[in-house]
Amino acid sequence: MLADKYSAVWVSHSSIGDFLKCPRAYFLSNVYKDPKSGHKIMLMQPPLALGQAIHGTIDSISILSVEDRFKESLLFKFDRAWKKVSGDFGGFKNSDEENGYKQRGIEMIKRVINNPGPILRKAVKIKEELPYYYLSEKENIILCGKIDWLEYLPDDDSLHIIDFKTGRNDEKENSLQLPIYHLLVKNCQNRNVKKASYWYLDRDNKPIEVPLPDLDNAYNRVFSIALKIKQARADKNFVCSRNGCYACKPLEAVIRGEGRFVGESDYRQDVYVLD
Repeated sequence: MLADKYSAVWVSHSSIGDFLKCPRAYFLSNVYKDPKSGHKIMLMQPPLALGQAIHGTIDSISILSVEDRFKESLLFKFDRAWKKVSGDFGGFKNSDEENGYKQRGIEMIKRVINNPGPILRKAVKIKEELPYYYLSEKENIILCGKIDWLEYLPDDDSLHIIDFKTGRNDEKENSLQLPIYHLLVKNCQNRNVKKASYWYLDRDNKPIEVPLPDLDNAYNRVFSIALKIKQARADKNFVCSRNGCYACKPLEAVIRGEGRFVGESDYRQDVYVLD
């Protein structure tokens, strides 16, 4: 097959995660489009709203020079980001629930302000808004994804991948997130990656370094799943093995009309909440 990014199968950490949880959930989140609007659908929940506000706040300073990153209070920036997910759009049941999540976000931002660490050192920004590269031109598969932060290490002109975590659970050891990020950074710019870390903003004052994924192993793991996704799309075979599971049931409810439409995302998805 000829490489063509418009007909290619695009995969990312989130879409691969959807497929591994449930092929039906993958279909409903990444393939299905509402016949009326022509848009994909998205189910919003409070933890996702919190993550969006935190990541949006931090991402907004990644393009600034070190000297300018804290000229405006990060708390002001967070407050602006929170307005985008406030109320119904964030899936909050009531103001008490929203205030609880917002306060968690404020504490995370305060942690960054009080312990800026790598945030006050040079960073590298990949030019593309959504970094991507051909995982396989032969199979016409593209890997894409946004990396939270790339710290520049001047001693050997290398990079440190940092992923900000807003949840309370540790990332699993077999997670594909860092393997995917390592592949993307390696193939979307010229510097080598020296190390990788998770920064659990709910509890840690600095990033916690984890073993850097081996590139060959990362490629083999990601490519094997991407091939399964490509085959499922070709066969239109997206069946939940449990005849309805925690991953696909909420999305099925939206399809049945049980969700409440609350607006459009920045990526033109129709956003729904379940009351």
